[in-house]
Amino acid sequence: MLAKMPMQLKHEQKQCPRCGAGFECKVGDVVNCQCYEVQVQARTNEFLANAYYDCLCKNCLAEIDKMLTFAQSHPLPQQGEVLVEGLHYYKKNNQVVYTELYHLQQGQCCHQPNCMHCAYGFRAIETKSG
Repeated sequence: MLAKMPMQLKHEQKQCPRCGAGFECKVGDVVNCQCYEVQVQARTNEFLANAYYDCLCKNCLAEIDKMLTFAQSHPLPQQGEVLVEGLHYYKKNNQVVYTELYHLQQGQCCHQPNCMHCAYGFRAIETKSG
C-alpha cells in the first residue's frame, strides 16, 4: 500500500504589480497568506475580480479598498475646471498626469499603455507582455 503524500501547499514569492513590494503568496493556504489579514468590502472584491491585477500586497489591497470607498462617496466633478490638483491630477514636465483616484472615479480603464496610474492593473499586463 502506498503511503499518502501530504498535500503540497503552493507558496510563491511574488512582486506586487501595483507598488513593486515583494511578498510570499500562499494561494494553497489562503488563511495564512498576507492578504487574508486585510478586510476589504464586497465592492473591492468585485472590483479586483474584474481588474487585470495578479496578487497584490496587503498594503495595496488596503489602499485600493480605501480609494474605492472614497471614490464612491465623492464622484468625479463633471467640469474639468473643478478637478483638484494633487488629488485628481498633477503636472509633470508641463503635462497633466491623472492620478489613480481620478481613474477610479472615471469608472473604467482608459487602456492607454502610457497611463502612469492605472487603477485597473492594465499597465501591469502591458509590462508583463511588452
